[in-house]
Amino acid sequence: MRENVSLKPFNTFGLEAGAKYFEEINNEDEVLNLLHQERFGAMPLLILGGGSNVLFTQDFDGLVLLNRLKGIKILNETDSEILLEVASGEVWHDFVLHAVKNGWSGIENLSLIPGTVGAAPMQNIGAYGVEVKNVIEQVRYLVLDTLQIETLNAAACEFGYRESVFKHDLKGKVFILSVQFRLSKGAFIPQISYGAIQETLAEKQITNPSIQEVSEAVIAIRQSKLPDPAVLGNSGSFFKNPEIPEAQFNELKKKFETLPSYPTTPGFVKIPAGWLIEHAGWKGKRVGETGSHAKQALVLVNYGNAEGYEVKALAFEIIADIQAKFGIRLSPEVNIF
Repeated sequence: MRENVSLKPFNTFGLEAGAKYFEEINNEDEVLNLLHQERFGAMPLLILGGGSNVLFTQDFDGLVLLNRLKGIKILNETDSEILLEVASGEVWHDFVLHAVKNGWSGIENLSLIPGTVGAAPMQNIGAYGVEVKNVIEQVRYLVLDTLQIETLNAAACEFGYRESVFKHDLKGKVFILSVQFRLSKGAFIPQISYGAIQETLAEKQITNPSIQEVSEAVIAIRQSKLPDPAVLGNSGSFFKNPEIPEAQFNELKKKFETLPSYPTTPGFVKIPAGWLIEHAGWKGKRVGETGSHAKQALVLVNYGNAEGYEVKALAFEIIADIQAKFGIRLSPEVNIF
């Protein structure tokens, strides 16, 4: 157990914040032994994985657990699919590369998404037409107030667009320990309907892509658009793409002819938040030590010496401006502390 630890190395924004208590967790017994201690029972608890989806605006006056649980286990395998249990502290992209290397498909479109496996079901991470809910079998977690281990199947996880029960009813109440994934083997049907993937494959003159070639295309796209947190602090996409009623979209389309949309739940369409932010004039705009990235308006960055409250202030200024100009309210995808 360490006290008064800087969290700057443990968040991809590279923001300074302190933890009153800090412990790195390498196995499940360590979690149980630690949380059985009476002094931590009523203390605020924060579980950190890759630190890629958090914005610290102040010190954390409680216990921070750094999740380093590791392991990928094959539970069942047939000629057409494989069932895996993956520890929540595994780096997500490393798991994707492991699957690609072994010829298991289903998550190649989710290459290079930052964070850990444990964060995947919480956010229902998704990219280029694929969401992780499509391959999750169940989630195993520790209930923090009872210290009992329980599981939820995919249906009970209440997955939605960047949503799950872990962001609502179970938020702050559980520690995800592992996730089961059912991936495909054998015949590969690539999900390449998104234009960016098609263009990248066409540039490489690939017409019948392999799992690895789809993964490499996604990696190339993300690297061309998104800044490396090791060079420029950021948390990836800061805002969720909003869903609005079709009627509202049709009215906006009359005024903004190039406004794009994607189908979603019946009666609604999804609008790219990056388009809204760019057309409101924020793309590439710097405000002090923070700003919207020049290549991807969705990404807020730390130019080196930003404070968390500055990034938060910028985010809510953008939210207010988009609301005023388009009548659409953006929601942060990042957890703000």
